[in-house]
Amino acid sequence: MRVLAALSGGVDSAVAAARAVEAGHEVVGIHMALSRNRAEHRSGSRGCCSIEDASDARRAADILGIPYYVWDLSEQFDDLVVKDFLEEYSAGRTPNPCVRCNEHVKFSVLADRGRALGFDAVATGHYARLEHDGAGPRLFRSAEPDKDQSYVLAVAGREGLSRALFPLGDVAAKADVRAEAEARGLPVAAKPDSYDICFVADGDTAGFLRERLGERPGEIVDTDGAVLGEHTGAYAYTVGQRKGLGLNRPAPDGRPRYVLDVDTRAARVVVGPAELLSTRRIDATDVVWLAEDHPAEVPTEAAVQIRAHGAAHPAVVTRTAGDDGETLAVELREPIRGVAAGQSAVVYLGDRVLGQATISGRG
Repeated sequence: MRVLAALSGGVDSAVAAARAVEAGHEVVGIHMALSRNRAEHRSGSRGCCSIEDASDARRAADILGIPYYVWDLSEQFDDLVVKDFLEEYSAGRTPNPCVRCNEHVKFSVLADRGRALGFDAVATGHYARLEHDGAGPRLFRSAEPDKDQSYVLAVAGREGLSRALFPLGDVAAKADVRAEAEARGLPVAAKPDSYDICFVADGDTAGFLRERLGERPGEIVDTDGAVLGEHTGAYAYTVGQRKGLGLNRPAPDGRPRYVLDVDTRAARVVVGPAELLSTRRIDATDVVWLAEDHPAEVPTEAAVQIRAHGAAHPAVVTRTAGDDGETLAVELREPIRGVAAGQSAVVYLGDRVLGQATISGRG
């Protein structure tokens, strides 16, 4: 196959590209320039897509003996990922930008460009397993549970995943990838992993939001509406948050307070005791369903994960078709905390991903 290898400049994508070459594919390395700041530098393990990353990607391609190009996708990334991130927080929701990047950039813009140029697939360094059969792609958790990224890949959908290769899906430990990179002579073998949000390189998400959205002062109240304090932007709070509330007095019973609700229209943040965070039902929209062998309207015993590296919780999941598209109803076997609108709810049956949707409400 003709394969585009997405080279981020990190060790995972470099080894994934090396494995694609070793498998006999015709491989071309592509570094996606996603930042509009051409002078941006990486700071340790924070940030990505910097000039250092582009240089590291080029060196990896040279060692692998494959052609290498930089594609400027910064405009698309800003329009489809960064602006969505700001709009979601501005509306009081909690988005996952990695999900949106996979949905709109890596397995849409990049894959579409590749297909237009005659490429068959995009290879990335994601930790997840894919199986292809006559019924289409099946997505599974990685063999390396601590690095599993199936949660952020489900949104790519059947079409996106049908054009994807995840050469690291069978890796048992991240240390094995670094050892393989060193054995192949790849200079990124010891490079730190990037983490946090790639376009918030200093890790200060609240500061990034404040700079982009401006101050929108309002009140912090309890469940009875009593004013407990003030804030400079409700968008900087998320359901389940405990730290950084800025309240100068404890609750009457001495217990900690948590964010229960964020109303950005009223510029109001509601706080209260932890037990009010408990959720037994999740409603979700914008359903991306991968498992055609699990039809709509049929309740399915499964597990649902609401954070990229969180636990999967046993639940009964029902997908329903409506005039405005499909919705997902999740009845949890045990209550969980910290469910926020905007998060992705990914449905698993064992290690297999059945689908995902965006949380719209909880009960």
